[in-house]
This record gives sequence, C-alpha cells and structure tokens, in this order.
Amino acid sequence: MLNVLIVDDEPLALDVLETYIGQMPELHLVKRCSNALEANEALKSNSIDLMFLDIQMPQLTGIDFVKTLTKPPMIVFTTAYPNYAIQGFDLNALDYLLKPISLERFMKAVNKAMEQADLTHRENHPPAPAAEEMEFFFVKADKKLVKVNFEDIIYIEGLKDYVIIRLMLGRVITLQTMKSLEDRLPFGRFKRIHRSYIVAMDKITAIEGNMVEVLEKDKPKLLPIGKNYRDDLLELIDKNRL
Repeated sequence: MLNVLIVDDEPLALDVLETYIGQMPELHLVKRCSNALEANEALKSNSIDLMFLDIQMPQLTGIDFVKTLTKPPMIVFTTAYPNYAIQGFDLNALDYLLKPISLERFMKAVNKAMEQADLTHRENHPPAPAAEEMEFFFVKADKKLVKVNFEDIIYIEGLKDYVIIRLMLGRVITLQTMKSLEDRLPFGRFKRIHRSYIVAMDKITAIEGNMVEVLEKDKPKLLPIGKNYRDDLLELIDKNRL
C-alpha cells in the first residue's frame, strides 16, 4: 500500500482525487493540503510514498516546491496547463495529469507508481540467497552450531521433537521439526518419503515395493515410503528413469 498526499489549492480538485483514491485499495490517503507550505509540514511528519501535486498554486508553485525537497516522494503533477510538462519531467516526475483528470488516466499513473515502488523495494531489499545456492546449512546441536553439507546427508529421520540427520560420516541430532528442516533443503535434491523420513535423492540405491534403499555405513538401509508421499516420489523417479 502506498501512502498518498494530495496538494491543490482548488477544493474540487482535491475532492476528485480523494474520491479516486478511495476506490483504490492499494492507496492510503494520509492528508490533503491546499498549498506547498502545508504539504511541506505533512512530508516532515508523515511517511509519504506518492504525492499528487498541483503546479499553479499561490505563494509557491508545485515545480518550485519540488526543487526545495532533498528527498521527494514519487511525484505526479496535476495541472490544467500542458505547457509545464517538460519542466515536470525534468524533475523526474512519475507522471503528468491534465485536468479534468479521468479515473482511467489516474489509474494509469497509480500503476506506474506501484511498479516504481516495487522496483525500488527490490533494489533496496535484495532477496536472501536461496537454499539452492548454498551447499550447507547450520543447525544447533550439542550446544553449538554444527555445519551440515548437503552432499553429506544420506537421510533425515524425525523422532518426536528431534530430527536425526544421518551423514556419510556420523550423525547430527537437533531440536526442531521435520517441516522446518524440509523447508531449508534444496528442492529436487531431497524428498520427503514418509512423515518421519526425508531422503537425499542421490543416495537412493534402489526402490522395492514401499521401501527405499540407501547405504548407511556401506550397508543397505531400508526406509519406508508413506502412502501420502508415494505418488510424488514415483513421479520424481520417473523423470530420471530409462
């Protein structure tokens, strides 16, 4: 949702904008102002994402007002005079609406603002590296954080409130749920085959009936396949079947 400020010395123009804003759930009207001085105070005391700003106003025009701002919000100029368009865009205005403003044209400007806000958010908050991009994770065990490499995992076994991570060499026991651990594993490399078991797909040596075979300490180990997980497992297996 975008916090919006509308600035115009004409009450009717403010009424129109307020009506339009009320029809768009992605917008929240913070305040309506009749001049640049009121708008300046509103910007100081509120977090504003988008400002609809009239150009021709007494004391200070909208264009001159924007020039005074060090960190202006997104600006959409509103005016009855088309000759100000170039000046408006020189100030990096998001859009320029000519009065009388139609709802369709208003919505187009809002869509631009939503796209720009989304782009800015993604630039300022890049996503954390996905689990697939990492080759390990850490779990708390034995009063310390233990590093577990994905390639070392054979299978994971749930035991009440604990999970046992069976590794090529040894095991790690940690206090957490199977679901929380499953969500941290790279998709496609590991598969939940039972409410109590997650298996590393590359460690499966055979499938027979309702059992999956892996090697643990160089000895075959059979893990059960739950009926609620069988179809998904076989579908994944079929993709790598000759």
